[in-house]
Amino acid sequence: MAAAALVFTGAALRAAAQRKSTPRPAEQSAPQKVSARPEDQGKTADAGSSSNTAASSAGKTKEDPNAAHYAYEFEQPDFFVYFVHIEHDDRGHGSIRFERRSDTEQLTDPLEISPAAMERIRARYAALKFLDSAENYQGQRTYPNQGKTKLTLRQGGRGRTAEFNYSQNADAQGLADEYRRVSEQALFVFDINVALESQPLETPKLIDRLDSLINSNFISDRQQLVPLLRQLAEDERVPLVGRNQAARILKKLEKQGQ
Repeated sequence: MAAAALVFTGAALRAAAQRKSTPRPAEQSAPQKVSARPEDQGKTADAGSSSNTAASSAGKTKEDPNAAHYAYEFEQPDFFVYFVHIEHDDRGHGSIRFERRSDTEQLTDPLEISPAAMERIRARYAALKFLDSAENYQGQRTYPNQGKTKLTLRQGGRGRTAEFNYSQNADAQGLADEYRRVSEQALFVFDINVALESQPLETPKLIDRLDSLINSNFISDRQQLVPLLRQLAEDERVPLVGRNQAARILKKLEKQGQ
């Protein structure tokens, strides 16, 4: 099952607990993490307020009121990765928050969902007529070992959340599976970057795990990982066995992409 794949290598992951987020490589086109800033309390009204207002207006693009915003949440207390929360816009830009047993706090990282994956997500929501439906998508049976899934869509002043454990609706279950693949891919990128910085000897295990995820179809968009794999195949911090494994995966993906 896709949910059962949320188990990760231990040693490199313990290093992740020391960080709130790790920057992705430029090839992933990941947005930089930005924390919301409180408004300045000590500024006077005449301290360049007009120029600040102009700069603020110039720097902001008017958001489409009909733009869609998506959220996905997964919980299974018995899993190593027992909580995942994803939020993103209609272009796939967003963030992922997650908790796992090896960490002392919740971790957050920027997220880029590929255009191909976004097409699949939009198609599933459209097939469900999600905002117009009242269906909860829960199947006749429940499978607690698979965890609890929440899907949320907000658009044009409307919003709806559906929660289920397992669904016999192909599109609802397809959305849950799609987001679990997004989660697996995002967590691999997070973990490999942490390992490169702090425990390079752990990278071969992570690359081997990626190969398993790809073969099991637990990756959202394998072509999105090509630039990262190219970097890993040439990075001298990665042990030779890991570089060779990355090169083999890269060759396979490049052939599939032709």
